[in-house]
Amino acid sequence: MHKQRLKKLAERIDALAKKDESLLRRTQEISTLRREAALELHAVCSHFVRNLNQLLAHNRLDLDPAEYQPGHYRDDTANLFQINARGRILQIKFEATAELISTEEFRVPYVLEGAVRCFNQQLLERDLIEEQLLFYTLEKNRHLWRFFDARTYRSGPFNEDYLIGLMERLI
Repeated sequence: MHKQRLKKLAERIDALAKKDESLLRRTQEISTLRREAALELHAVCSHFVRNLNQLLAHNRLDLDPAEYQPGHYRDDTANLFQINARGRILQIKFEATAELISTEEFRVPYVLEGAVRCFNQQLLERDLIEEQLLFYTLEKNRHLWRFFDARTYRSGPFNEDYLIGLMERLI
């Protein structure tokens, strides 16, 4: 009986090692996915700013940071992008979820969460900042940045059309 218990214990320990290796692989995959998602989010913002700046005659939108590399993403703190149009600000903040994958704030599983905030001087004077939630979701056939408006329950892809709509409301 003693040998059987030892054998079962050894099997369980070996199984733990495999489980730990699998979890470590999954953690590395999610970490890579998060860096790629941050690059994707910056690319959408950069494309929007570049396209709009080409059409502007006298003004210019600024994107901060102007350039973004995989090494700029921080898993342990908030990441921030900001689009400035003469004091009209679109601010995009995002960070890693506490768990590898979460469904706590949004029904579709996600690995990054944050918010998009819109404000200008008039809104700040009235203590109003429009905010919509932001998630990098793991959908069945694709991964996608999504916004979610908690007031209206409206949700959709974070893309250039979405940014146009936000900027139109600010101007």
